[in-house]
Amino acid sequence: MKNEMTNKEYNEYIKTKTPNSKIFSNCAKAFLVGGIICVIGQCIIWLYEKWGLDKESAATCTSITLIFFGALLTGLDIYPKIAKFAGAGTIVPITGFANSVVSPALEAKTEGMVLGVGAKIFTIAGPVILYGIFASAIAGTVYWIVSLF
Repeated sequence: MKNEMTNKEYNEYIKTKTPNSKIFSNCAKAFLVGGIICVIGQCIIWLYEKWGLDKESAATCTSITLIFFGALLTGLDIYPKIAKFAGAGTIVPITGFANSVVSPALEAKTEGMVLGVGAKIFTIAGPVILYGIFASAIAGTVYWIVSLF
């Protein structure tokens, strides 16, 4: 006879092996780090505006700056450590997007520049970029057709 567990026994076994979730502290860390990233972004906007850029140009330059620093910190293995601490607090801002583009490329760098980095760089972010462009093309076409009437 096999030693089979009942559903109740299995559920009790799982409860003993599953660590308790620290929901409050995880949410607090995510909120804190995500907020800090956003405050840094706002300060960069103010800096660009102080340097003479209009609001729209300052916002665009800020996005580029945050993407650059997100990619740089990922390459220096700093962003993954921040992400491990903050969880979702680092995924939501634009820096998380930069991290999702750079991380697969770094993992594949041993396979070479073309077959490694070149092939893997958009593994995670590629579908997001593809469907974002596709959705904007559809929205633009619909807007153009509606504007004809």
